[in-house]
Amino acid sequence: MVTDHGSYGAKDYHDPPAAPLFDAAELGKWSFYRALIAEFVATLLFLYITVLTVIGYKSQSEGDACGGVGILGIAWAFGGMIFILVYCTAGISGLGHINPAVTFGLLVARKVSLVRAVMYMVAQCLGAICGVGLVKTFQSSYYNKYGGGANGLADGYTSSVGLGAEIIGTFVLVYTAFPPPTPRGMLEILMSLAIHWCSHSSLLSSVHFESRSS
Repeated sequence: MVTDHGSYGAKDYHDPPAAPLFDAAELGKWSFYRALIAEFVATLLFLYITVLTVIGYKSQSEGDACGGVGILGIAWAFGGMIFILVYCTAGISGLGHINPAVTFGLLVARKVSLVRAVMYMVAQCLGAICGVGLVKTFQSSYYNKYGGGANGLADGYTSSVGLGAEIIGTFVLVYTAFPPPTPRGMLEILMSLAIHWCSHSSLLSSVHFESRSS
């Protein structure tokens, strides 16, 4: 609303209160550790399914360019797992971060405390390590042969182009993770759908730069 003096008046919306930077009281709450377990399990499952999908595609398409699930199938695996896991964990850990970049973005925006952000990142990294460790345990020969499904730059692109694609894709993911003012019951569904399509679209848009984008 513009005042008579040409300046803007008060905001016509209300931001939720910022999370405290340090909140040691969280360490004594069971809900805090429940959220850490949810982030650990979600990240473990996400890495397990998606890395297996990439390795399986590389194995099936090695002798047949049309074999395997294809790039679109990989995108659906990533997006589908994000949809399921965010829906399952959003009510427990708050939005279902499943990614240190999302947690860091919410920390900068003061949506989570420093204590919670650091512990979420630790749980996510441990979950990712365990998820990939399961893949290597069950499919060690394929894991070693295809480099664990790691990203690789496509021919004709420099590392700076690949880095730029990853930065933009990560920004889109973090931007999508900021929730609208929506009732809790509907929030989990909307966030799951939004992040699903974000992950799906980002992978498809960056696959031209990276031959195995994840």
